[in-house]
Amino acid sequence: MHVLFVYGTLKRGFKNHRHIADQRFVCEARTAPGYRLYNLGDYPGLVVEATDTLGVTGELWEVDADSLARLDEFEGVAEGLYRRVRVELDGSSHQDHADTYLYARGPGQNRIGPTWLETIS
Repeated sequence: MHVLFVYGTLKRGFKNHRHIADQRFVCEARTAPGYRLYNLGDYPGLVVEATDTLGVTGELWEVDADSLARLDEFEGVAEGLYRRVRVELDGSSHQDHADTYLYARGPGQNRIGPTWLETIS
């Protein structure tokens, strides 16, 4: 099993949650400072931002290897849209690190707060 930090449309109640709904929710979590969300239109992108002091909120999930491979495809890892990397967590979830998807292209200027708030309407 792999521990995965999700912060956008894969979270519970969001439009792409179906991709991990059959996996095990662990808890809500936050990254350590140094990461920031950017609004990319219909979804957010997590990027490393050294000046960030808040981190990013999200959820931890235990996912199996088959689900992780499907998520890599969904997130466009092979196309260079996202990279799956290990990020440091703030410790409140009793986990030090988790895998997540970092946006691999220039995020532009649409920086947002630490939480992706758009839900299914």
